[in-house]
Amino acid sequence: GHYGLARLGDDGAILGYGVRRKCHAGYKIGPLFAQDRACAELILDGLIAGIPGESFYLDIPRPNAAAVALVEDRKMVPVFFTARLYSTKEPVPLPIDEIFGVTTFELG
Repeated sequence: GHYGLARLGDDGAILGYGVRRKCHAGYKIGPLFAQDRACAELILDGLIAGIPGESFYLDIPRPNAAAVALVEDRKMVPVFFTARLYSTKEPVPLPIDEIFGVTTFELG
């Protein structure tokens, strides 16, 4: 099944959230959305704490430097790369700095 975590601020506002789900081999982490790297790491640590020794996959957006640093600091290795393509001249504006793990490639 799925397992999700959220981090709330003192005022109850959602600062970040993530989901772990079983996949063909190991677990997929995503989405992982957070206001900053520290918040993303707390959520990621909580998600993987329940699967010690298991493989997990986290698909990050390369333009998010904090997400890249997070996976590099943890010595994670790339398995494959993808490219985001647009049918218009201007890309859809996304809060890339808050996306530490994409939801799924199947959603587009």
